[in-house]
Amino acid sequence: MARKTQISKEVILEAALKMLIRDGYAAINIKTLSKEIGCSTQPLVWHFENMDGLRKALASYALKYANEKMRSRTQNGVEAFAGIGMAYINLAFDEPNLFKYLYMSGECGLQTGRFDVLVNADENAAIVEQVADYLKISKENVCYFFQNTMIYTHGLASFIASGIITSSKEEVAAMVKQTASAFLSQAKR
Repeated sequence: MARKTQISKEVILEAALKMLIRDGYAAINIKTLSKEIGCSTQPLVWHFENMDGLRKALASYALKYANEKMRSRTQNGVEAFAGIGMAYINLAFDEPNLFKYLYMSGECGLQTGRFDVLVNADENAAIVEQVADYLKISKENVCYFFQNTMIYTHGLASFIASGIITSSKEEVAAMVKQTASAFLSQAKR
C-alpha cells in the first residue's frame, strides 16, 4: 500500500505563491520551497514530478489569485472596466513580484495571443457590449478604446512593478482617467 502524502498540493501551491509574492519567482525551486513548507522534497516531487510541473501549476494558481483580485464587483460596464484597470495597477503597486511573473517576464509560460483576445474574452465581451450601449457607440470603437487603454495601463503598471515610476496610486489613477478620457473621445468620433 502506497504511503499517503501529508502535504497537500494546495499547501504547496499556497506556499509557492507566498514565496513568489515575497521573493520573486527566481527564489523558488524544489529545495527552497520544501524548506519554506518545512518538509522534504518528496511531497513536491510526488505532486508535480519536477520544477516544470510546479511552474505550470503555480502559473495557473497565481493567475487565478490575480484574476480574483481584479474581478469586477459591479454590473455597470463602465465602472467594471475602470475598476479592473485600477485593480491591475494596484497589483503592480502591492505585489510587484507577482505582476512581473504573470505579465512581464514570460517565466509563467502564459501567453494570450493577439490583442483581440483581451476584449473578446467572455467577461470583457459583456463589458464591451454594456459600454457600447451606454455610450451609444459601436462595439468596434469600444474595442479600440479598450485596447488603447489596456496597453497604456499595462505600460504604467510595468513601470510601477519595475520601480521605474514611483508616483502614488492617486497620481497614477488620475493619469489613467485623463488618458482614458482622451482615448474615449477619440473612440466616439
